[in-house]
Amino acid sequence: MRIYNTLTRQKEPLETLEPRVVKIYVCGPTVYDYFHLGNARPFITFDTLRRFLEHEGYDVQYVQNFTDIDDRMILRANEENITVRELADRMIAEYFKDADALNIRRATIHPRATDTIPAMLDMIAVLMEKGYAYVSSTGVYFDMQKPERYGKLSGQQIDQLEEGAGQRVDAHDDKKHPLDFALWKFKKPDEPFFASPWGDGRPGWHIECSAMVREHLGDTIDLHCGGQDLVFPHHENEIAQSEAATGKPFARYWMHNGFVNINQEKMAKSAGNFMTVRDLSARYPYEILRFFILQAHYRMPINFSDDLLDAAVTSFERIRTSVSNLTFVAASRGESGDDDDALLAEIAKAGHDWHAAMSDDLNTADAMAAIFELVRAANQAMTKDTTGRNALISARDSLIDMLAVLGLDPRPRTEAVPAEVTALVERRTAAKKARDFAEADRLRDEIWNHGYKVEDTPQGTKVSARS
Repeated sequence: MRIYNTLTRQKEPLETLEPRVVKIYVCGPTVYDYFHLGNARPFITFDTLRRFLEHEGYDVQYVQNFTDIDDRMILRANEENITVRELADRMIAEYFKDADALNIRRATIHPRATDTIPAMLDMIAVLMEKGYAYVSSTGVYFDMQKPERYGKLSGQQIDQLEEGAGQRVDAHDDKKHPLDFALWKFKKPDEPFFASPWGDGRPGWHIECSAMVREHLGDTIDLHCGGQDLVFPHHENEIAQSEAATGKPFARYWMHNGFVNINQEKMAKSAGNFMTVRDLSARYPYEILRFFILQAHYRMPINFSDDLLDAAVTSFERIRTSVSNLTFVAASRGESGDDDDALLAEIAKAGHDWHAAMSDDLNTADAMAAIFELVRAANQAMTKDTTGRNALISARDSLIDMLAVLGLDPRPRTEAVPAEVTALVERRTAAKKARDFAEADRLRDEIWNHGYKVEDTPQGTKVSARS
């Protein structure tokens, strides 16, 4: 597999530290609210990466954290007159409701920042000992003048960043340099705090992820993933403090997904132009939201609109209908018909093209194109009486297998058709045989009102749940 590495700004073959083992860390949510579609994009993208690597035979050690202490958490908890821990517990539970519905698999471990305080304090102590950190009146800070090579991920250089940075420093702040960032913030009134050798307080944002990576995956990992907005300063600062503490490379590869935009502007809670996944799920099934995200290459921006989501509903229904019809038509063929060399060739080509796309920097857009090419070929093959049962089943199974790696399931819902609907279908069949077409149409509408649709095909009457 080849991956676009933000660190080197080029595609590179994935070469892991241990053979067939991949250590991945993904920056997770700050759990003060429901997550929106922009937040969901990295969760879906890197879950798909994990699925594909496992499909390729890798043992994936996958860590995604929860940031459960920061200014926004404290503000929301105070507004609701509850503790920060109570807010975090509730919103982590809500996160899993949406993530599970999006078919995002649970990580190998989901560490919480507040449960990793000892590891953070250990790392800060090492940075203090090595001269990379110092104590001020407001906390413990990382000395940005010390790293030999800052900016290798983002391209941001210290001298360029310092221009104008002094204007942003609080008058009461006694940092050595304007760009120094907090490793530990001393407590303020009415804020939760933890004990430390330097004074009671809470961790800075960047040290949280560095400590969780080190505690659960080691000093050096294979892949660090997250949204494009995290490249600077978060991921850049992670590199600076982690490599200063360990003297080792922090992450060999960095993957960053593009934004989900509304009217060409990044979807963000701070901008107020966001739609939570929970709210969207009232109008669109969760599987459609996942399908919508995966239709684009993960590094490209996605523009959100109802029209595009409506188009995704239609596109996914085309796949679902093809899979359903393949099952139905194959059952009607028995063992008759040829294997259909043309369809078998299309199945092989789709599998090859799908794999090539997924191996090329997780190109789910081209992988979807390969799936739709097989749908087109399968739909044509079903119209030919000579197409055999085995070829149709092979096409169906190939579609199901490729989509499963994408975290999608095109198979019809498995609930049995209710007895009253089956009775209506039988009455409609009898009405048609008696040429009472008005009654047949009335019964078709009644079946529809029960949540099912009936179709007349050359292979017989087909009943399925309405989408």
